[in-house]
Amino acid sequence: PYLSPWDGVLDLPEQTLIHNRSQQLIDQLGVSGQERAELVSDVEAVITFYCKSRNISFTPELSWPHLLKPLLGLQLPRSDLYNCFYAIMNKYIPRDCVQKGRPFHLCSLLLQYHEPELCSFLDTKKITPDSYAINWLGSLFASHCLAPVTQALWDNYLQQGDPFLVFFLMLVILVNAKESILSQEATSREEMMKMLEESPALLETEDVEDLISLAQYYYSKTPLSLRKENQNLFGSSLVALKEEDMDLSQALCLPVSVPEILQANQHQQDGVRFFVVDCRPAEQYNAGHLSTAFHLDSDLMLRNPSEFALSVKSLLEAQKQSLESGSVASGEHLCFMGSGREEEDMYMNMVLAHFLQKNKEYVSIAKGGFMALQQHLVDMNIEGLDSSYLHWIVSTSGSHSSLSSADGESLGGPGDAKGVKSLVNKMTFALKSKSVNVKEKMISFIENTATPVDRMSFTLPWHVSSNDRVGKPYRGVKPVFSIGDEEEYDTDEIDISSTSDDDRKEIINLQTWTNKPDVKHHIPCDEVKETGHMFPSHLLVTATHMFCLREIASRKGFAYIQSRQALNSVVKITSKKKHPELITFKFGNNNAAAGVEISAVERYLIPNAGDATKVIKQQIMKVLDALESS
Repeated sequence: PYLSPWDGVLDLPEQTLIHNRSQQLIDQLGVSGQERAELVSDVEAVITFYCKSRNISFTPELSWPHLLKPLLGLQLPRSDLYNCFYAIMNKYIPRDCVQKGRPFHLCSLLLQYHEPELCSFLDTKKITPDSYAINWLGSLFASHCLAPVTQALWDNYLQQGDPFLVFFLMLVILVNAKESILSQEATSREEMMKMLEESPALLETEDVEDLISLAQYYYSKTPLSLRKENQNLFGSSLVALKEEDMDLSQALCLPVSVPEILQANQHQQDGVRFFVVDCRPAEQYNAGHLSTAFHLDSDLMLRNPSEFALSVKSLLEAQKQSLESGSVASGEHLCFMGSGREEEDMYMNMVLAHFLQKNKEYVSIAKGGFMALQQHLVDMNIEGLDSSYLHWIVSTSGSHSSLSSADGESLGGPGDAKGVKSLVNKMTFALKSKSVNVKEKMISFIENTATPVDRMSFTLPWHVSSNDRVGKPYRGVKPVFSIGDEEEYDTDEIDISSTSDDDRKEIINLQTWTNKPDVKHHIPCDEVKETGHMFPSHLLVTATHMFCLREIASRKGFAYIQSRQALNSVVKITSKKKHPELITFKFGNNNAAAGVEISAVERYLIPNAGDATKVIKQQIMKVLDALESS
């Protein structure tokens, strides 16, 4: 148990406060005598040891006693009580859960994204989420919900296993209270804050299922960047947050990453799709822009307000038409893209404010602007996807003079398509030349695994180090299975799966297959082809094989069996330094004369790729161990 290294001494400067809060908690439970004394002692011990082991002080606004309340009902031994408390704090309670803390800026952005009217009403009253929701977040609602409601909520919530769901539960509680909030215009700020804070107390056990379902609905209508960009809110890491990651308080609206904007509109399903609005000056837009972006010149807002009003009207009309026609540019979610340079984006921020004042829901901003888009395409180009990624940027003028790279150099080139190609190639060339020697090292690593290679390593929790037990050599070959950094695509690799025709592939029911008893892991992903095209897919891992099932856009719920690979034929798993979610699997067999022969290469974009590769790696090790002992 975690408590074992502790001497049991209760001597913190704030010990009296901890003791009093522990007593208050136990008084709420209505127990007396010996049992009361033991429970007070347990709670005080757990809080004291947590403070000492994490080197933090207990302060009056912390919700820890509320968090312990549901756990006390389980009548656990003290060490188990501590372990449960520690596990929940570690995985589910966001760090910085204090006044003006980062989680509450995230709550505000989320409320503004889905309920702009309610958000602006609360803003005018100067009621911020940290004024009513500190205990909601710090105790997972145990502070205000009735005990049976908390139990039902936690049962469901902990099974979901996703700490970000709490933000959407908070959102649903606010949405439910919306009418009564808006109808109380005359109520004082303090009264309204109190009413809001106590609103979870109105929940009943039978409401929990609907609450969770609604939270999941809002979650599905929210850009994934919210979760990806804020992963460091949870977990035990004491690593300081980077400055630029921290300041959500300055964000006008929800920031969305460029890769998400590009990927979202390739999917046919009901997830978030973006209608991108490029707010740069006309000459920059004409020189090069995202092919699906609608132009709205933000300078017009001050220069010619009536023309600006017409532009906004045509923008909303274009969005409506694109949704009706189902075009690749369509999306309910408006994402505004600036240049990425602060002084130039000042006007775009005014345009954003204009839309937000009109209570437009689903408004976001492209993080890093057009410069981030250019950089992303440069990175993808290095990785050998240039032919398909070029179609992302188009030009409507012969000149690329106003396109510039992140370091301020002009990126020009004559002629339209040629200009864009030279633009990306010029940005790429300098970077690509640096990676040639690394590529040569990688090839020698594949061909001659006996000699160690000084290669660039990529440290992730699941990185295989030389000290890890990788299993003895199998089939007479030294182990070549590794997880490292892949510098760029080899253009001469064989991709067997891309040669087979869709109409020759077996069609299966996705749900039937994912529920098969022999499927150990199901990993939703996108298959990335050499051309750069992406296909929504699913990796299924059994005891011995990995299957790729590609969704059929025209037949919901059905998929093609795209490939079937034996786990013992995995030669290498590599990931990108700049795109850790882009995972390459190389399959092959051992040829005594030629060494390892690569027979197939498959690439996937996998959310939470670290977890996915870890479970696949573990399964491969089991297969190798079984082969070894047979």
